[in-house]
Amino acid sequence: QVQLVESGGGLVQAGGSLRLSCAASGSIFRVIVMGWYRRAPGKQRELVASITPGGSTNYADSVKGRFTISRDNAKKTVDLQMNSLNSEDTAVYYCVADPLMQAVVGGTADYWGQGTQVTVSS
Repeated sequence: QVQLVESGGGLVQAGGSLRLSCAASGSIFRVIVMGWYRRAPGKQRELVASITPGGSTNYADSVKGRFTISRDNAKKTVDLQMNSLNSEDTAVYYCVADPLMQAVVGGTADYWGQGTQVTVSS
């Protein structure tokens, strides 16, 4: 079992930056895929980024070059550094985890955090 707790959301002006953090519990952390989803009002849920236990990363085209996902297996944390934010990035961001990449990509991950709100003002 894994439990996830996000932090770091808030209000930021367009062009600014935020860093989200997800703290995980459980010994399985070292062998699970981690990711960040976001949900904006009136829009479909989107996988923003994912990272494998070995550190391989993937990003949605909408955030590539602006966001960076990272993990610390010793501390059992995964972060999302968000730069050059714009209004389209406004959403609730969720930390997700699953042993299978297919589950993370498909939105059926076993573990989800409670979400943290990111609001970008123009």
